[in-house]
Amino acid sequence: MLILAIVLAAAGASCMAGAAHLQHGAVHRSTTGPVLRLSALRTILRTPEWYLGNGLVVLGAGLHIIALTLAPITVVQPIGMLALVLTVVLTGVALTRTVAIALAMSVLGVVGLTVLSASGTGAVVPAPDIGAAQWTLLAAAAAALAARFATGTSRALLFAVAAAVLFGFTSALVRAAAVAPIASEMLAAVLAEAAAAALAGAWLLHKAYAAGPAATAVGATTIVDPLVAVLIGGLAFAETSGTTLAAMAAPAALAVAGLVVLARALPARTAASAAARREGPLRIAITADTYWPDVNGAANFAHRLAVGLVSRGHEVHVVCPGPASLTETVAGVTIHRIAALRTPFHPDFRFCPPWRAAKAVPALLAEIEPDVVHTQAHFLVGRAAVRAATAAGTPLVATNHFMPENLMDFAAPRWAHRLIAAAAWRDLARVYDRATVCTTPTPRAAELLERNGLDRPVMAISCGIDRERYAGSAGPAPVPTVLFVGRLESEKNVHELLTAAASLPRDVRVEIVGDGSARPRLERQAADLGIADRVVFHGFVTDDEVVRANQRAHVFCMPGTAELQSIATMEAMAAGKPVVAADAMALPHLVRPGRNGWLYPPGDTAELALRLGAILADEPTRTAMGKASLDLIASHDLDATLDEYERVYLDIANVPATVPAPEPVAVA
Repeated sequence: MLILAIVLAAAGASCMAGAAHLQHGAVHRSTTGPVLRLSALRTILRTPEWYLGNGLVVLGAGLHIIALTLAPITVVQPIGMLALVLTVVLTGVALTRTVAIALAMSVLGVVGLTVLSASGTGAVVPAPDIGAAQWTLLAAAAAALAARFATGTSRALLFAVAAAVLFGFTSALVRAAAVAPIASEMLAAVLAEAAAAALAGAWLLHKAYAAGPAATAVGATTIVDPLVAVLIGGLAFAETSGTTLAAMAAPAALAVAGLVVLARALPARTAASAAARREGPLRIAITADTYWPDVNGAANFAHRLAVGLVSRGHEVHVVCPGPASLTETVAGVTIHRIAALRTPFHPDFRFCPPWRAAKAVPALLAEIEPDVVHTQAHFLVGRAAVRAATAAGTPLVATNHFMPENLMDFAAPRWAHRLIAAAAWRDLARVYDRATVCTTPTPRAAELLERNGLDRPVMAISCGIDRERYAGSAGPAPVPTVLFVGRLESEKNVHELLTAAASLPRDVRVEIVGDGSARPRLERQAADLGIADRVVFHGFVTDDEVVRANQRAHVFCMPGTAELQSIATMEAMAAGKPVVAADAMALPHLVRPGRNGWLYPPGDTAELALRLGAILADEPTRTAMGKASLDLIASHDLDATLDEYERVYLDIANVPATVPAPEPVAVA
């Protein structure tokens, strides 16, 4: 009998999970936002899957009741938690660490609650005080009222809790009617109240379905429902002693905490998320903590992505810091700038105060109503965007261009670098764990994210490069030239290039394009090495000048050790140049030793000088390596990157994949 009871209980839980999945889908297809109105009932009642879901509810309840007659409640009731686990699976929720922990907390809490309840509850209700049980109606009403004024995750959870409280009240009344000595004239009233509570609970459950994921509603009913029934049994029906009730507090708190964690980990649904089903091109909101005209890899990528998406017919909005709050249109992209403060440690990075970002970003996203939000960072603007998109149920793509090590010299003394970097990685993972999809430029960068605590798979999508822009007819400079392009900060290790250059023939010229806090120190180093006349510091230059610098160079050097992809290296490859780079981070993804250049051990300036000198002295090898760079960079074409992100957007936004033919867009 025990085996049969377990099988029946598991089958009943499976029916309940299937019912929740079907009814949740019917409600979502019948409503246009997070609010379920009576007018939507006509549509819901015409949905066959809703009736199938109701049939599964009846079947599941029947199987559960039969299981209770064959085995103790301590065996049957915990099996009912399978409904929550199966609902998570059926609805395609990513089983992240957070979701797994939430499920474990809920299951363990309900198991503990059931064991204690079964051990302290009699078979007969000695003195049912139906009047004292009416407090649950006030609790349900309070939760439902709070849900009307809540948004996002809170709205779905509160409606589900209100429904679960009524279901628990219904169960208590049915139990009292079945096993308690109730006068016949009162029995009809008790059963009528139970039926009314069940109907009201079903309506509130459907409102929870409209506002959020099915797992939130199922979690509430499998946790709060029995908890309320137990409380009524102990406080109103005198079934359970005060000692047993006190012992139940810990598992009950664990189960409820698991429900809250689960609800926070799952997206809510709002009118913005419902709007994703409209026909036509996508409306994409890109949020960034640094954007054009800032000069850095993340800003350059975000600008190229935005302009490329516009050229394909999509509507693109960018939310980013700026010198003042304003909205402008550049190259077809609508840019919403939030007034930010200039930072003292970086020439082109603005600091948007957290209170300003927390207010402005959600307001802008609510106004834009995007189909997809794509954040480029987890800092202040990006963090606010993640919270706002998650609360609104808007699909969220999160791309990481950040390595904590890049900011260490600005943030802390060297002895604290490792501790601060570890904390920064944990913070990044915590923020990005809420994204629908996470991406980063290279497989090495994806591995780094997962190794540092990001609890979900990461897609490696190249930042891409406009290859045609760098393919020019201009020949190299008349003198051997080594080029570096990038920020002049400590992690770029430009000092290694200067040390190596001092060992090269005197006719070798070094061009350094970019600026940063390390520039004065590097200029002094060049003078001390006696090569100041052979090193040119260009500072910040226009994009066209970067193209010309690449075309006249003979070899490109990237000594940085914290490159998640290195767009500057990709640009040099697109110009057909051989590359000598540090054997660190993502640079080995671009440089194939002996084919399009060489890798050298970071810090080994003698090896760097040897590799640079060999390429500069061997024109046939240099030409062959330059051609190999062109071949290798082909897979990083910007069009391929746009294709990848379009597929991701269309997949998570549930928008038909037909986009109008793009109109020509002038790029500023």
